[in-house]
Amino acid sequence: MRTKTLIMSALLCAASAVSTMAQTNVYSLNAVGYVNKTCVPGYTLIANPLNTTNNTLNSLLPYNNGAIPVNCQVFKYIGNGYQIATMDEFDNVWVPNLTMNPGEGAFFRNVGASPLTLTFVGEVMQGSLTNPIPGGFSIRGSIVPQQGTLGPNVTGDPNLAVPGQPNDQVFKFTQGSGYTISTFDEFDLIWVPNLTITVAESVFMKKAAPANWIRTFSVNN
Repeated sequence: MRTKTLIMSALLCAASAVSTMAQTNVYSLNAVGYVNKTCVPGYTLIANPLNTTNNTLNSLLPYNNGAIPVNCQVFKYIGNGYQIATMDEFDNVWVPNLTMNPGEGAFFRNVGASPLTLTFVGEVMQGSLTNPIPGGFSIRGSIVPQQGTLGPNVTGDPNLAVPGQPNDQVFKFTQGSGYTISTFDEFDLIWVPNLTITVAESVFMKKAAPANWIRTFSVNN
């Protein structure tokens, strides 16, 4: 889809070419930037929108001289409960150092009294991308830094093409308000209501069967 909203304040595109013995030119294109995500006091559903070398919490969201206050927590849902990581007050690292790959989500618990800005730094994934969604409950967000609605029900709608089948559900969380629920309508085959997922936001998904959330993405179009 060509309509994109990339919320990044910096974007570096680097291209390099090499020649094979047959004089065929091969190009690589990397787009690197950062994404800011505001987390209110309490709980916010976040997603990793960028790729790093290992996609662990200490790589994605480092302590960085108190940018992540001690005792903040990340709750990663694993199907039958949560893995919980805490910013250690002595070593200033996440314990345990959970993995959160692009498109995966988790609850972030801001223990402070004021909103906290998380900064993700990494590479924008491009090409044909697959974000696997298991059957049952999971937490997922867009695999690329793009805002959009769940799926098309208006011509030209900037949607994220979230896969659905009848009675699948999406739960969008707002601290203080709880969940807004969207259901994949069995007659019109659209998400109702057609909720918006913002950059670096994740949602709970309830799927009747596993599905692949497939995106084709390029920073150039």
